[in-house]
Amino acid sequence: MMSIQFRFHPQKTVEAAAFLLKLHGKPMQYLGLLKMLYLSDRMALEEIEWPITGDRYVSMKHGPVLSEVYDLIKSNSLDNAFSLWSKFITTPDPDYCIKLIQDPGNNELCEAEENILRQVYQEFGHYDRFDLAKLTHHFPEWQNPGESSIPIAVEKILKVLGKSDREIEEIQQDAIREAYLDEVLNG
Repeated sequence: MMSIQFRFHPQKTVEAAAFLLKLHGKPMQYLGLLKMLYLSDRMALEEIEWPITGDRYVSMKHGPVLSEVYDLIKSNSLDNAFSLWSKFITTPDPDYCIKLIQDPGNNELCEAEENILRQVYQEFGHYDRFDLAKLTHHFPEWQNPGESSIPIAVEKILKVLGKSDREIEEIQQDAIREAYLDEVLNG
């Protein structure tokens, strides 16, 4: 079985980040936002069998993170996703905080995804960023990479969440279909 790869959705990712920042109501340290977006994708994989962002997951020293979102926050991405992100969310200030510049709306988010984001924020939004990082160190999919990063396979997360081989195969087939349709429709 080949590895599951979802299509990264920059607009939906910006909307999800903005949703959490709006719930927070003030600047947020970006590590906390990274953790809550990871927790939201993880919960979405469990509940609706599809991530919110479609990002790639990696183990870093402070726990699992979304790779593309990390690059967007650190301004390491030079593609259209960064111009979209930077239109709505600031780069980190000296205290590692980011904030919403303007509201991107929520046209890409479905009600189930908004409920997941809300639930994650209600449960974890009050955590200190390092306490949240420590919490994610207990996830079975996380491996300590030292000062580097290690990819986390979607299949490993799904297994940890209790998905059967059949369910994982169906999710993989759906991801392949989405990639194919995206290629056909968007070239």
